[in-house]
Amino acid sequence: MIKDTPLPTLKLVKRGKVRDIYDMGDALLMVASDRISAFDVVMPEPIPDKGKILNQISLFWFQIMAPLVANHVISGAVKDFPPACQPFADQLDGRAMLVKKAEPLAIECVVRGYISGSGWKSYQKSQEVCGIQLPAGLKESDKLPAAIFTPSTKEEVGVHDINIDFDEACRRVGRGVAEKVRDLSLEIYRKGAESALEKGIIIADTKFEFGLVGDEIILIDEVLTPDSSRFWPEATYQPGGPQPSFDKQYLRDYLESIKWNKQPPAPHLPEDVIKHTRAKYLDALRAITGSDYGL
Repeated sequence: MIKDTPLPTLKLVKRGKVRDIYDMGDALLMVASDRISAFDVVMPEPIPDKGKILNQISLFWFQIMAPLVANHVISGAVKDFPPACQPFADQLDGRAMLVKKAEPLAIECVVRGYISGSGWKSYQKSQEVCGIQLPAGLKESDKLPAAIFTPSTKEEVGVHDINIDFDEACRRVGRGVAEKVRDLSLEIYRKGAESALEKGIIIADTKFEFGLVGDEIILIDEVLTPDSSRFWPEATYQPGGPQPSFDKQYLRDYLESIKWNKQPPAPHLPEDVIKHTRAKYLDALRAITGSDYGL
């Protein structure tokens, strides 16, 4: 279990909610810790093996999506990492990837195929999400007539991302780039949702991150993981309320139940919540990739 990556001889450049990023010269080492965040706040306790689970799911999807869009992955195998990484091979195995350096875009690219979460709250108030008008009479968790692109801001750790409309996304990254990542996001979501549904999983919504390498837009960070998506079992899907899930919605529901104000510091997590959350992540890994990678 790794909460903060112990790699003292490597150059740490960023510690995010989950990932620690190290500068390896002409590349970055991205290490997925076992930290977990909810409502944009990092919890005090990690979830065992969560980083490995996220990393393996992302590597799986990066490969699947490669025909649609280039990505930042150089290698997910420790043996391919620079010599400076090798003393930490045991800690890095399964939870790290060597990636290209890219300039991240200043928006999160959110796609919703179903109405849930903050999208549902927005719909109840105004019958729209991020400026997109939706049909009347939708129930919570209903499938939308077509997937919608609903971008958000990208805030620092501990600050909530803010939903924005497409015009605001254009102001932040430029209309040409915004249109390109919108179209890519919808295409990646459709392909991922179709693939997951064949395995009995509904991907209700998800968020992607893109970066620039020169003028090329590439897919970065993570892809269709339980941290960036809502995964629902198709077998129990019943619109009209919240759904059981394979993702950290279980943790969010627990935090809602104890009336936490969603501001730091986060409350300590009971052992049964930690175990149950780990089991949800592991179920997602098995269902999506067909393997548990020995976890």
